[in-house]
Amino acid sequence: PLPVTRYPLPATRYPLPAIRYPLSATRYPLPATRYPLPATRYPRLSMPIVEFDALPDSARVWVYGADRELGTEGEQKMLGAVDEFLSTWSAHGAPLSTARRWDDGRFLTIAVDTRQEGASGCSIDGLYRALKSLEPSVGAHLVTSGLVYFRDRDGRIQAMTRDEFGESAARGEVDSDTEVFDLAVTSLGEWRGRFKARAGDSWHGSLISARVTA
Repeated sequence: PLPVTRYPLPATRYPLPAIRYPLSATRYPLPATRYPLPATRYPRLSMPIVEFDALPDSARVWVYGADRELGTEGEQKMLGAVDEFLSTWSAHGAPLSTARRWDDGRFLTIAVDTRQEGASGCSIDGLYRALKSLEPSVGAHLVTSGLVYFRDRDGRIQAMTRDEFGESAARGEVDSDTEVFDLAVTSLGEWRGRFKARAGDSWHGSLISARVTA
């Protein structure tokens, strides 16, 4: 047998003292700045906001109508939040080229240049949720459906249901010359051509004729 003590390797024969190969904080430092992953290294691409009138007719648009006036403070709060949202709005991680416009103190139009990247279903849902979240703070509904928008004879913009609009036509309060707003447009070309129109030149005319001839 080879006793344990025949070829002893005492702890002191080949010592590896702690100071022989020190890994001190200063000899092989890995400072936080050596391999940094700052927020700007892999930034979330920002969506360029461009001039509304510079976009082509093919741009995709969404028009939202407030059901009441927001007031100066409400408008500033809403537009500030919208601009902040649009600055990081993207589709599948790709930045979009967009513009927005606020008309008559009631209508928010958002346009996306689809020649570069189109808005995805998820990104559109994100816009919807962002606008809905603003409604309590501005005191108005921004995402509405089924409302008819028109300018009354006093020059004020009104919002009402289709039935109410038809009843107004029956009472002679609106007619084919009434200015109406078509929130159903989906392209910038359509927006430029018929967002604002005479009721007689729009689908609103059918609501008027149906009540007048009834």
